[in-house]
Amino acid sequence: MSTTAKPKSAIPSLGDLTAMWQASGLKEKLLFTIIAIVVFRFGAQIPIWGASPEIAKFLAQQGQGALLGLLDMFSGGALSRVSVLALGIGPYITASIIMQLLTVVIPRLEELQKEEGEQGRRKISQYTRYLTVGLAMLQGTLFVKFITSMGASALAPGVEPWLFFPLAVLCLTAGAVFSLWLAEMITERGVGNGGSLLIFVGIITQIPVFAKQTAELVGSDPQKSFNLVVLLAIYLACIGLIIILQEAVRKIFIVSAKRQVGNKMYGGQNSFIPFKINPAGVMPIIFAYAILAFPMQIVQFVGPNATGFMAEVVTFFNRYFAFGQPLALLTEFVMIVFFTFFYASIIPSMQPREIAKNLQKYGSSIPGIKPGKPTADKLEQILTRTTFIGAFGLAFITLLASLATTIADIRVLQGLGSTSLIIMVGVALDTMNQIRVHLLARQYEGFLR
Repeated sequence: MSTTAKPKSAIPSLGDLTAMWQASGLKEKLLFTIIAIVVFRFGAQIPIWGASPEIAKFLAQQGQGALLGLLDMFSGGALSRVSVLALGIGPYITASIIMQLLTVVIPRLEELQKEEGEQGRRKISQYTRYLTVGLAMLQGTLFVKFITSMGASALAPGVEPWLFFPLAVLCLTAGAVFSLWLAEMITERGVGNGGSLLIFVGIITQIPVFAKQTAELVGSDPQKSFNLVVLLAIYLACIGLIIILQEAVRKIFIVSAKRQVGNKMYGGQNSFIPFKINPAGVMPIIFAYAILAFPMQIVQFVGPNATGFMAEVVTFFNRYFAFGQPLALLTEFVMIVFFTFFYASIIPSMQPREIAKNLQKYGSSIPGIKPGKPTADKLEQILTRTTFIGAFGLAFITLLASLATTIADIRVLQGLGSTSLIIMVGVALDTMNQIRVHLLARQYEGFLR
């Protein structure tokens, strides 16, 4: 029987960091990723031409504890600054969700994804980019309309609204396309998933802001000091649960048949297939957030000028789906569960029928299970159970962190809870795992030389 290696700690050691920097090829990837992030953060500081500094102050005040604040945090403060990158990676994420859902509904798109290989996936990526441009124009138009509805104080002195409107929409759309390009470059030439890393960096840069607001709140009301300690303890517990959920795997043991090649005997050893408890990582969280945030963005931006039926729709959404409301939390819970199962169903390495076919092809089997359809059924059963645990575990952590801020009555940290907390930990773990895989591949290359 073969022995399994001891799992490595999720926290990188000094040796890991040294090996990361010395590894051939990895240093260049890390440098490219760092430079791309610096460029993105630089772009987030550049305001749109014609926007008044007063509107930035107004947006920062309106965003505290609200959906606008969550959107601003994910963009690293670019939204409240009315930056050219205010929309960030949001339109691309929304477009990706729509396209992935359409591949299940439209047979032609499903054929492109599954049967036409790399060329088909490139076509779908191209369609996603086109849809990103359309969504960016829509969101940019609504955002600029929201700004101009604030009156003349929203614009710099001497700037005409008729000139500001089209130029601002054009700048926001170009900024969203640039964010998309930068994310794809990071994914292709850097380390980690580009879109997730840009969101991760946006959240990290806002932590000092949340820390300052929390210190001011506790300083003005010392009785909340105990509540803050409890809240931070819950956050630490959530981080531990996230790490366990991200790293946990269900090992399916398989036995390989013995076969003789010449005078040597091969096979006959035990190995295993690792099924991750949470195969989708942080993507269900990001997708659930995007689905909920998109209609709320429209409501937020259209709200000040809404009349008639539209005003009733805005009131309904603000009352029941506002950030932190019970119905919004319940919807997010359901969305996370749905997207976890959805992602598990489209991941190529987690298709029971394909795995069963490959096991039978190479003469391997699960002990006590017949090859072929019985093996596929057994794998399907195991996959459903593990995904169920991962989906509800992820959704539970999200709900726990959100409720903690409400119970502790420290809402200045509300934006840092649930969604952002899981994204930060999940993206950090995924990036470190990719680096370790790269280091392991380099070690094997050196061995083969």
